[in-house]
Amino acid sequence: MNTIYVPSKGPQDWQSLLAEPEKHWRRGYSAMELAERWEAADGFPTEVKLPLNHRFPGIRALLAIPELKVPLPGGQRPSQNDIWVLARSGSSIISIAVEGKVEEPFDRPVKDWLASASVGKQERWSFLKQKLGLKEEPDGMLMYQLFHRTASAIIQAEEFKADCAVLVVHSFSQQAKWFPEYSAFLRLFGVTASREELQSAVHPTPMPLHFLWATGPKHLRSPQ
Repeated sequence: MNTIYVPSKGPQDWQSLLAEPEKHWRRGYSAMELAERWEAADGFPTEVKLPLNHRFPGIRALLAIPELKVPLPGGQRPSQNDIWVLARSGSSIISIAVEGKVEEPFDRPVKDWLASASVGKQERWSFLKQKLGLKEEPDGMLMYQLFHRTASAIIQAEEFKADCAVLVVHSFSQQAKWFPEYSAFLRLFGVTASREELQSAVHPTPMPLHFLWATGPKHLRSPQ
């Protein structure tokens, strides 16, 4: 993983960091919507900051890295965070993994990802369950992306000796597309999901873990 980063001059600088820059950089898709919203905010967008601030007074972003790749065992493909944020609230340091969404799904169900699983996939799956503090095998219909994105927030928290980890789903869907899948995932941690509210895992996890579904403003045009 490259450890050298340069300041962004605007949303257009985010495009080259995407896995498929030409395919994913389009109006009405999460990559462009997220870049424009976060660049305009110069910190946390309002819909993200307000819920975070209730739990973490005076929270401020120390560092925000678009498309940060967090290595995972069991293969070459990392967890590529849409944005990873290192934040501070008083004396607390917070690791935040941000997943942007408009209409895109959370990858695919775990059962499909694990179909005919290689040794590497089995190793990765065991690692993710351990990192999230899951004692029992999760429902195979839960979405795989939510597992590795949440784990990446914890991994980065451990790396930077943060006090807690947060998964933020920053949605630009006014119909809250894929919220039921997010809700099903949160039930693993004893949480009844709600929108626009920071929620904390009830079941024990390796470190304090929080979740937020934040809704950004409607995009200007629908995807072509």
